[in-house]
Formats: sequence, C-alpha cells, structure tokens
Amino acid sequence: MINAYAPITLADMPAYLSLLKDGSPQASDYSFANLWGWAPHYQLEWRFDGLLCWIRQNAPQPCYWAPVGPWDQVRDWRACPEMASGAVFTRVPERLAALWEKALPGAFTSEEARGQWDYLYLASDLATLPGNRFHKKKNLLNRFQKSYRYDYQAITPACVDTVMGMQEAWCLWNDCQSSEVLLAENEAVARVLAHWHAIPGLRGGVIRVDNEPIAYTLAEPLDSQTLIIHFEKAASAFKGAYQAINQLFANSAGLGYTYINREQDLDDPGLRQAKLSYHPVGFSKKYTLRLR
Repeated sequence: MINAYAPITLADMPAYLSLLKDGSPQASDYSFANLWGWAPHYQLEWRFDGLLCWIRQNAPQPCYWAPVGPWDQVRDWRACPEMASGAVFTRVPERLAALWEKALPGAFTSEEARGQWDYLYLASDLATLPGNRFHKKKNLLNRFQKSYRYDYQAITPACVDTVMGMQEAWCLWNDCQSSEVLLAENEAVARVLAHWHAIPGLRGGVIRVDNEPIAYTLAEPLDSQTLIIHFEKAASAFKGAYQAINQLFANSAGLGYTYINREQDLDDPGLRQAKLSYHPVGFSKKYTLRLR
C-alpha cells in the first residue's frame, strides 16, 4: 500500500531529519525549519515511503519538490507514483537533476531556476570582512559600532517573544499588509519562533540599542559544514544595522562552520545585488523539471 500524503508535523520531524541526514539535498529549502515555517503558505504535505520522503506543494500551483533521502539507493525511479506524465518538480538540486537525467534519459525537460539558487559564502569572510572586497561593508559596520551603544546576544527561549515583537514592528515599518510575500514571510517567522524549543539546532542573534531590539537573524544548520540564514531583519533607521547583525552573528554562531548559506534572491534585482555584494564563493543550484 502506498502511504498517503499528510500535513507536515512535528511528530514526524525525527523521521524526516533522519532521511535528510542520510541523503541531504544540500539546499536550504529542505531544512525542517524552512518546511515548517512555509508549510501553510505553500500548503506543503509529505509522504514517507521508507526510503524517501516525497514533498508535495499545493499552492499557488500544485507541484512536487525533490524527494529527500538516499537518492543513490533508488533502483527504479519509474516505480514511484510521483513520476507520472506531466508531473512538475521544483527546487530540484543539481545533483538530483543529473541523477534523474542519467536514470531516465530524455524523460524530463529541464529549466534553470536561477532565482532559487542558494548563495554560499565562506563563514570566515562574513565574520571578518577581509580585504578591499569588503571595504564598504566594513565601513558601514564601523559606522554602526561608533554611532550606537548596542548589545548583541544569541537568541534564547527567554527572548523569543522579544524577537517576534521586533518582527511585528518591522512589518509595520515596511507595510507588510500590502504585500502577500511579506505577510507570508511574517507567518513563517512566527511559526518557527513559536516552536523554537521543538526544532533542533535553531539559533539566532539579536541586536539591541538602548535596550530595544533593532535587528535579528534566525538560522539553522544544514549539515556539519553549512549554516543557513533563514530570516534577517533590521530597522532601516539604524545605518549599518544589517551589516552589523550579519557580521556579529557570523563571528559568533558561524564559528566551526565552513559555509554560510544565505538562501535565494527570488529573481529580485535589489536582493540579487545585495547578495552578490557579499561575494559568494558558490551556489547551490536548483532546477525545475517536467516529466514529458
């Protein structure tokens, strides 16, 4: 019997994390916090078949994400019910796209999903901002440090409500009510923060000025080498606050990691320019595949 699709739950999180560890897609989309936070917006469901966890998106249009698990152990991909004619797979990591092309030659059309590519940075670069490449970033950081009496702390369960309060304030400053994307992101942040105690590995940092939070970041390990930044917000009234939360977090929580993954740019020109300005050392490439 084929297991049915069901909502993503905390109860099934250990089973998912086990598959993620054994067959990591190496993409931020597949971290549990990302699935959990964005599940309502995309109406995500999953199905466990023992070897793999299949992920189905129902909104704004139906499609599948890449399955999670030991891809190399699948003997017959055509036997998977998801592999039906016309099926669309989004956020497919480069390695799986190549594996499917080899296992099922000519079965897919493939499209490069540039807006979904994750940006990868050296953790040491973000922590130290070395050389002339980061001159402007360092100047903004120095300006912030000289202009404000600030305090940086790691996020703990005791200050989760404070971070949520800052997120709600950020939404007011940026008129989230007029943007479906920002409203969805606000819900994702709230959903992750509300279950901070239950999702393993979550970490973050918050900057306060005069005891008021003005910047925060939320992150999660992808693997032993890579830390993902899921959310990062700062009050625009404080010049250099974004550079400060970026550097302070990387210089504390980033220790011991080789890479920091700062997720996608979603084809937004401003966001793309901002992410490129931190000089990524690579990308986690993803594709959209359609079965003929």
